[in-house]
Amino acid sequence: MIIAGRAWRFGDDVNTDLILPGRYLDLTDPEEMARHAMEGILPSFPERVKPGDIIVAGRNFGCGSSREHAPLALKHAGVGAVVAESFARIFYRNSINIGLPALQCRGAASEVVDGDDLEIDLNGGILNNLRTGVRLQFTPLPSFLVDIITEGGLTNYLRRHMGEWMDEKV
Repeated sequence: MIIAGRAWRFGDDVNTDLILPGRYLDLTDPEEMARHAMEGILPSFPERVKPGDIIVAGRNFGCGSSREHAPLALKHAGVGAVVAESFARIFYRNSINIGLPALQCRGAASEVVDGDDLEIDLNGGILNNLRTGVRLQFTPLPSFLVDIITEGGLTNYLRRHMGEWMDEKV
């Protein structure tokens, strides 16, 4: 799976309140959440992000309150992947569960600037910066996590495979 898009560079400790401010937690429609994505740090983000764009950040992306709203807002805003030096554990898992690739990549924060064209080989574990030619290796996700992302999230993955697993047990 190849993901290609323009880079949006953020720093360390981007918390879930910056990704989707708490005043929007009563929203239930992901498309409405998307209209406020990154509003706490860059209010113009929802109008400027394009489908497939890639967020690149420093350490501890998604820290703070554990809520699925934050990765949902990013995914429905069109973000193709989030690449960070490290993630808050629950944000990372919530991202995978909704089908948003969250990739831990050492050196990405120092090798990418806003607007760089990036390409991610999800299966191969490669981040290419097409402007600079820099290639960074990240630990590829296990195949079952790639399958969850490819199928649009854990709910879709379970719906598709539960029957197969049940047939195997009979």
